[in-house]
Amino acid sequence: MIKGLFKGLLGLVVFALTLAAAAYFWVQSPMPLRAPAATAVDLSIEPGTSAKAIAQAVADAGLDTSPTMLYVWFRLSGQSRQMRAGSYEIAPGTSPKRLLSMLVRGEESLRTVTIVEGWNWRQVRQALAKAEHLRPDSRTLDDAALMAQLGRTGVAPEGRFYPDTYSYAKGTSDLAVLQRAMKAMDKQLQQAWQARQSGAALQSPEQALILASIVEKETGKAQDRPEISGVFNNRLRIGMRLQTDPTVIYGLGEAFDGDLRRVHLTTDNPWNTYTRGGLPPTPIAMPGKAALLAAVQPAKTSAIYFVAKGDGSSHFSATLDEHNRAVNRYQRGQK
Repeated sequence: MIKGLFKGLLGLVVFALTLAAAAYFWVQSPMPLRAPAATAVDLSIEPGTSAKAIAQAVADAGLDTSPTMLYVWFRLSGQSRQMRAGSYEIAPGTSPKRLLSMLVRGEESLRTVTIVEGWNWRQVRQALAKAEHLRPDSRTLDDAALMAQLGRTGVAPEGRFYPDTYSYAKGTSDLAVLQRAMKAMDKQLQQAWQARQSGAALQSPEQALILASIVEKETGKAQDRPEISGVFNNRLRIGMRLQTDPTVIYGLGEAFDGDLRRVHLTTDNPWNTYTRGGLPPTPIAMPGKAALLAAVQPAKTSAIYFVAKGDGSSHFSATLDEHNRAVNRYQRGQK
């Protein structure tokens, strides 16, 4: 009797150990993809999805695995309630253990989109439209409606989005990316304004943003930014027109064919700083951090003119005679 009971218990132990070993092996083993040629499968989990539904979603996405066993594993792990919603990319060779780790850590499949320093708003919209797996919610919105969606009703979008690389999960709205970029610009502008010099000829962060965008477009070499800002601050201080080509080009919009002519300089529009005094009504590009700081920390200079030297740098002049000589030398090839 005792011997028979001992054998029965031994059999149960062996069975339990065998089952545990099989379960351990299953948890560690790669889950094959149902389509052998597939490089990965996409798994999208909405907030509030149960562990059982997630297990089924994994199988439905294209992994050749048992949703029941997967659900049991999720529950036995003690982490079933820690799995996060999101967009995931499951590569071949992923085991149930690794999958659970991905879901608990929220290791989503991310893409990136970059806003480049000096880009205008039109270029930003083009980049968003081309971004991979970014939901184009803004595509049907005009600028006014788009800015209203972002909580900035009546504000022009130009200059409002900080140049940087932004990561996002598949299916993210482009409005969410723009919201992050806008908040980043708000933060950088506020920090720059707090660091402004007392001698800067600017009255508000808005003016700093506009001037920074001009400095961004006028600068060929980074070291010239403070000096260029110094020139524009000097002109603003004495009431002299800025007379900067990038603002004229911006005002022409898509009509600009790459050739800036004299008629463009004399044709009035709100951004023509040859025909109008002061700063233009909006920024003309997305300025980066260096341009923002240069706008509010201008170099202490007597220069009120500058001209491109042809190598990316500029020559700065305090008088018109000196400036004309520099123009003849660098632009017309005269000694």
